[in-house]
Amino acid sequence: MTTSLAASAIALSNQATAQTGSARPREYYEIRKYHLQTGPQIKITESYISDALIPALNRLGIAPVGAFHLDIGPETPTLYLLLPSTKLEVLVTAELQLAHDESFMKVAEPFWNAPATAPAFQRIESSLLIAFEGWPKLTPPAATAAHGKRIFQLRTYESPSSQAHVRKVEMFHHGEFEIFQSAGFGQVFYGDTLMGPRMPNLTYMLSFADMADLNAKWDVFRSDPAWNKLKSSPRYNFEEIVSNISNLILSPTTYSQI
Repeated sequence: MTTSLAASAIALSNQATAQTGSARPREYYEIRKYHLQTGPQIKITESYISDALIPALNRLGIAPVGAFHLDIGPETPTLYLLLPSTKLEVLVTAELQLAHDESFMKVAEPFWNAPATAPAFQRIESSLLIAFEGWPKLTPPAATAAHGKRIFQLRTYESPSSQAHVRKVEMFHHGEFEIFQSAGFGQVFYGDTLMGPRMPNLTYMLSFADMADLNAKWDVFRSDPAWNKLKSSPRYNFEEIVSNISNLILSPTTYSQI
């Protein structure tokens, strides 16, 4: 099943590359959500991710791994992981490889072998993305003494059609990256969803010092003449090209590598 997933993802990513004409290497991302219940599940899952999963993923070359608490958004408590890799097969077969890692299995035992009467989590969901051609690699925020105090905004744009989705991705490459840069946003990654729910969609992540910083920079963005010119272009405003926006506020865990 995992091999089939990898084959399908490779085909999709090749198609995406052919559509953009990109020859530059682009990362792949898995966005993984651990849905939890308040209580013991949080502790056991946090221990598993920090002590077993992230070190084992790093040994596979999957790094840096982002781990985040959902602060503002539906379905709390939820833990979010961001797994980047330049090697698609490594990313989509990671769970199979972990089962052969003796060090991992020893530390992961309480999570992996949790009984049905006291499960370690409710459900796990994953989406597979490919980095945008114009932002091919994850860009972690610069390390600071206030690392644990920063916040992240995870935004997903759903489109009503494949054409609308392609045009929204195009907007980023035709000026939106630069407008974000001008407004001072920390741009972490931009990804086009290859597999996941509510397609077609794209997801990107921004970083801020705090909510006041977030609101101030979005005010600058919205008032930028370049943004107002771009969004009023006949190519992008002839109809709605984004039908729904998911907007989540995350905070990094103490063991997050991003």
